[in-house]
Amino acid sequence: MSNFTIHTPETAPEESKALVEGSVNAFGFLPGLHAVMAEAPGLLEGYQVLHKLFSESSFNAEELTVVWQTINVEHACHYCVPAHTGIAHMMEVDSALIEALRNQQAMPTEKLQVLHDTTLAMTRSRGNLTQEEVTRFFDAGYTQRQMLEIVLGLAQKVMSNYTNHLAETPVDSVFEKFAWQAK
Repeated sequence: MSNFTIHTPETAPEESKALVEGSVNAFGFLPGLHAVMAEAPGLLEGYQVLHKLFSESSFNAEELTVVWQTINVEHACHYCVPAHTGIAHMMEVDSALIEALRNQQAMPTEKLQVLHDTTLAMTRSRGNLTQEEVTRFFDAGYTQRQMLEIVLGLAQKVMSNYTNHLAETPVDSVFEKFAWQAK
């Protein structure tokens, strides 16, 4: 069991209180990830800003889900896979796509498969893609902007996935029904 503090709005450091309040207002509760991140106000703020920016990127709901869940599954994040499963359902992403991502199965379209493969390659190679991988991404109809937006999504997910590994963040009750374990 981790010894990391899971803050409440009352116990959060003063510098995190407004950020925590923003989370409660946005979600109706304080997500465990944010409760842990509150210990380091800069981390929580950075995560919230990156989440907002990536959510507003040029990717649609399916593509956002592919990037997020590809990284979450690759990093074996026990917290983020269930959380993003719930989020994907709220975003009305097709259940077949959600399950394919959770179970490391083929994507329903070639374009989404290319996005998945590129995101996975970028995660595994730390951004050192081969020319073939870059060409395949662009040939699928994606842009330079979108390749760079994968970097944005990856930065967000490194912050959350690594925090959850360190803190062993308990899955929020609203996402428990989407519990997941790495294969």
